[in-house]
Amino acid sequence: MNDEYNRSWPGQEPDEPRPAPRQGGGAPRRPQPGGPQWPGEGQQPGWPAGGDPDGGPTQRRVPPAGRPTPPRQPGTPPPGPNRGGYQPPPPPSGPPNREPGLLTHSPLGGAGGYPEDDYDDYDDEQDRFNEFGSGDESSEEEPTVKDDKAALTPKQRKKRRWKIVRRTLYVLFGLFVIVPAIGFTVSYFLVDVPTPEEVLAQQSQVVTYYYGDNSVMGKEVPDTGNREILKPGQIPETVKHAVYAAEDATFETNNGFDVIGIARAAYNNVTGGSGGGSTISQQYIKKATENEAPTLTRKATELVKSFKMNQTQPKEDIITAYLNIVYFGRNAYGIQAAAHAYFNKDAAQLSPSEAALLAGLIQGPSKSENTEYAQWRWNYVMDNMVKYQWLPAAERQAAQFPTPLPKDQTKPQAIKGPEAFIQAQVEDELDAAGYSKEKLQAGGYNIYTTIDPSAQKLMEDTAHKYMDDQPAVLKNAMVAVDPKTRGVIAYYGGPNDKTNAVDWGGTKRNPGSSFKAFDVTAFFKMGKGLGETFDGTTHRQFGTVNGKPRYINNAGASNSCSKECTVAEAMMRSTNTVFFDLVANVTGPQAVKDAAKEAGVTGLDSTAVDNNIALGGGTTEVTPLDMASGYATFADDGIAMQRHFVSKVTDPGGNVVFQTPSNPAPAFADNNADKSKQIAGNVTMALKPVIDFSKLKCPPNHECAGKTGTQQYDASGPNASGNSNDNSQVWMVGYTPSIAVSSWVGTGGNQPLKDKNGKAVGSGGLPAQMWQEFMNNYLKDKPAEKFSTVQPIGKAATASGDESTTTKQTTTTTTTTQSSTTTQPTTTTESPSSSSRTRPSIPTGIIPTGPGRNGFGGTTVPTG
Repeated sequence: MNDEYNRSWPGQEPDEPRPAPRQGGGAPRRPQPGGPQWPGEGQQPGWPAGGDPDGGPTQRRVPPAGRPTPPRQPGTPPPGPNRGGYQPPPPPSGPPNREPGLLTHSPLGGAGGYPEDDYDDYDDEQDRFNEFGSGDESSEEEPTVKDDKAALTPKQRKKRRWKIVRRTLYVLFGLFVIVPAIGFTVSYFLVDVPTPEEVLAQQSQVVTYYYGDNSVMGKEVPDTGNREILKPGQIPETVKHAVYAAEDATFETNNGFDVIGIARAAYNNVTGGSGGGSTISQQYIKKATENEAPTLTRKATELVKSFKMNQTQPKEDIITAYLNIVYFGRNAYGIQAAAHAYFNKDAAQLSPSEAALLAGLIQGPSKSENTEYAQWRWNYVMDNMVKYQWLPAAERQAAQFPTPLPKDQTKPQAIKGPEAFIQAQVEDELDAAGYSKEKLQAGGYNIYTTIDPSAQKLMEDTAHKYMDDQPAVLKNAMVAVDPKTRGVIAYYGGPNDKTNAVDWGGTKRNPGSSFKAFDVTAFFKMGKGLGETFDGTTHRQFGTVNGKPRYINNAGASNSCSKECTVAEAMMRSTNTVFFDLVANVTGPQAVKDAAKEAGVTGLDSTAVDNNIALGGGTTEVTPLDMASGYATFADDGIAMQRHFVSKVTDPGGNVVFQTPSNPAPAFADNNADKSKQIAGNVTMALKPVIDFSKLKCPPNHECAGKTGTQQYDASGPNASGNSNDNSQVWMVGYTPSIAVSSWVGTGGNQPLKDKNGKAVGSGGLPAQMWQEFMNNYLKDKPAEKFSTVQPIGKAATASGDESTTTKQTTTTTTTTQSSTTTQPTTTTESPSSSSRTRPSIPTGIIPTGPGRNGFGGTTVPTG
């Protein structure tokens, strides 16, 4: 075996060292020229002569599958056993017992130790073998790497170039195909496609207001533009085809992107041409995300989202969503708003020619008023509609350019004038219910109000009739409420013009004597009746303020009463001294405030009241809306409900998202509707005689009740222009079973009320006249009505004309601990007159708000 190892390679001197084996113990280096073509030809190094260690015949090593057997050079022995003096290679250097290198252990890896491209290396080596000799002693040394490259044959250079090209293509394929494909797949599962609902929730839309009869009152257009939303199926095919022709002819068949379109866009960008490659789906994503940055990342993400949207949503939903958010110019977002902005019609009514014009403006909405541009785009879209067979050629030839209407003729019907005050009240009401203005605009909701358009017009006409020629200093407000629903059916807070933009219907003022209705409500809740008597004379002292006597006066002789004045007569005459006495010494001011709140007056929620509440003065301030709502509770037999301007709110699809709850409940007696009805009925008994006493009349065939009220003018100021006999504001509040109306006239501050003739405005003046006219006209031809009949509470009394008679008979008294349906007749004796009763002194420290005489609700400063 050692002899075998000592055999020389062909062309090698006997004692010349054998070439070193390849590093790493792998397969031995290929033989030098002149030797065997494959390692292992003949006898393997280190094996016994004639065979392998197991005694088997020596096998020729076959090249890997797919590789041709290298040609044998002339003069080399054939493969197989030792023939013709062939000398096997010398044994490897190193330890004699070292295991021969195995192909499977080659550091090159792969099957048989061959790398993927080893065949190319082999070919190169074989070529170099062929090129540089047969291994004889005369052959030159092997060239260096540089010389090797220079000495390559054309065939070898061609192979090397192809190898470089091929590997470059592998890299490019990985960079531009495999990596993007992986990124696309990952992005597909990570991105979220904005739904139309999510997009619309982020956009301000038009809010439409309706009257109670479902006619349109007006629209609130946000600063971001007019938006009206349609649902899938509401956009006609004609409009869709026009948009396809203008923006994306392959929309119905593409997967969210158009490869040809993208290539065309890229070419246009390079050559300076015009036109993009975005599909409608991509444009929707761009508009929905509001990301239009010209970056590769944005375009790639947009493409992925567009593709995903087309896989998860119907085409009908996608085109509808797109046409609901795209901008058309004229501050119109969405096809519905655009149809109104240009042609004053719904999208469903657009002709093919009109649809083509609007579709053409999508690319240049800012040029909407440029007739030349609009005509050019219109022709382009019409021609494409014919090209894609969406429009007959004959119809195209006959079509004329549809000239849009002037902009000022198609503006949305904004809410102006007195109705703008209604809108503000609606917004406040809905905001309290969780629907802010931003939420309303985001949802594009439809708001249905309780306003009766005929009643609203009648109220506005009445106000203009009586107030237009009055001095500008005079302001007025009127409010009408339906007692059965507590919905506001008419609301006039003023003309809302350049000189008078204050909503007086929602402005707090002193209610004066009109608040006395709540004095008696608290009184009745205590079981007291209209027959109770008080001292009704004027200039009565009630305690002291700062050490000085405090006096309360009546407005005039007709307002004073006897020392044994019943509550019924005091209400009819509006006797201040009686009601101040009643509140200060019987009910207390808090009970009056509670009664007013129970009736529906909300303006006193945070007010600290004192005895001035008895006359509607001092810190007692409410709105005309409050007073109409409170009196409506009396008209509805003492049932409390939430007053409201809104009946319901719907989304653009007509689904109800909010409805005002009614939640009726007894107002003046917990869980006792009969008791509450009896209290309200007694208030009505007290207020009915006031109408005739104030020289007013109920509408024909309708019972009515009500109360006037005045607030005294403060003539003590340095710039006073009137006297203490003037008023600064006057009220009339009254009702029938079907309507409650408050009417107010005043000034913006403390100024005397003088009409156009220079006469002082009193309780029977302008507000009473407007109340009378509105009630007569509104109730004309409506069914006759009467108030419910109830039993008197406590000591009963009747009032008629200028005198009152106290009844001395058995009265029906209802205990407060049981239902009013069960009454207990009791015999009572008449109470002593107010002059003979011992009254507790009124606490000092009650500071009145106005000096002088005390009229209908006025206050008096102490005098010495």
